[in-house]
Amino acid sequence: MANVSPTIAALAAAASKNTNDNLEDLVSIFESSRSRWTERMLSVLRIVVGILYFEHGTQKVFNLPPLGTAHVYHLVSQQGLAGVLETVGGLAILFGLFTRPVALILAGEMAVAYFQVHIRRSLFPINNRGDNVVLFCFIYLYLVFRGAGPWSLDALVARSKRGRLPDTLTG
Repeated sequence: MANVSPTIAALAAAASKNTNDNLEDLVSIFESSRSRWTERMLSVLRIVVGILYFEHGTQKVFNLPPLGTAHVYHLVSQQGLAGVLETVGGLAILFGLFTRPVALILAGEMAVAYFQVHIRRSLFPINNRGDNVVLFCFIYLYLVFRGAGPWSLDALVARSKRGRLPDTLTG
């Protein structure tokens, strides 16, 4: 009988350990990841947002991709300024160059666009076609505080100042 108790105790301990491991695995999906891909995905997000924003700018400035309607571009206008900010700012965000200050300016541009143009149509972004404007604004605010990520010119400059150039693309 004495041999049964240690065996049962060992099984109970093993079951308890498995339960704790499963619970830790479940809870770990809610904790921040230590994976290298966490930072890399920040760069991927920045790159995709930069491409989309650049496209908005080139459509305003060069009508590329074409709108399908007559398009007149005036550099000295609010639309002209928006086109320049979106084209140049989109490229800067795409390459991760001066990301924090550029993102701050672009977040401001999106806030102005939303409150000057979109909110007049409706209070709800889905109805006033301002949902992309709101997303751009808050993604840019995130980039202001988070930075560009490892796959960026900002990171390349920072690494070169620290003397760590070879692992630039590995994140």
